[in-house]
Amino acid sequence: MHRGGIIIKPAMNPTETDAELLIRIHSGDEEAFVSLYRKRQGAIFRFALHMSGSEALAEDITQEVFLAIIRDGCGFDPARGTLSGYLYGIARKLMLRHLERGRLDVTLESDLEETALPEMAVNDDPLVEMTHREGIEALRRAVLALPRRYREVVVLCDLEEVDYAEAAAVLGCPIGTVRSRLHRARALLLEKLTKERQIRPSVPSLKPARCMI
Repeated sequence: MHRGGIIIKPAMNPTETDAELLIRIHSGDEEAFVSLYRKRQGAIFRFALHMSGSEALAEDITQEVFLAIIRDGCGFDPARGTLSGYLYGIARKLMLRHLERGRLDVTLESDLEETALPEMAVNDDPLVEMTHREGIEALRRAVLALPRRYREVVVLCDLEEVDYAEAAAVLGCPIGTVRSRLHRARALLLEKLTKERQIRPSVPSLKPARCMI
């Protein structure tokens, strides 16, 4: 079936890989694009949202990421990593571009709604217990206050649960650098949350939550 010059196939294979969907997209398959978008859009949006604190900017970056992959020769090479990592890499470059242009002022204030962040993917780490006690909003402010290089690894590894190897590919650095930055980032977060608790001792305790934005 054809529609406006784009081939629409009657059914999609739910087991298709990202790379297979991308091949279909570049052959003009509209349903393949919809499938890939539904599969990966949420993660890219959350990455941009946690990095910027701006829903409007996160939406813009997400749209730009998926516009980039429908172009011929988008640059993805499966031999160099996963498509999800490639999409995170595009989103990161777009975010850096906004930062360099001075269009984004990352402060403790943001336009995020009162929505819970995912639970930190850390085992036996004091940061987990601290965030459960101090609340999600305090964690959100602390993450946004981190220097960019530390915010990136926390968002990728702890919030989005990307493995170290993929995070290293996204950030263009060795795995050891990811580990060391993450260790430092968690220490900074713990310090910020501890200070906030001292300033605001009446912050209510929250039960662990795993609610995706």
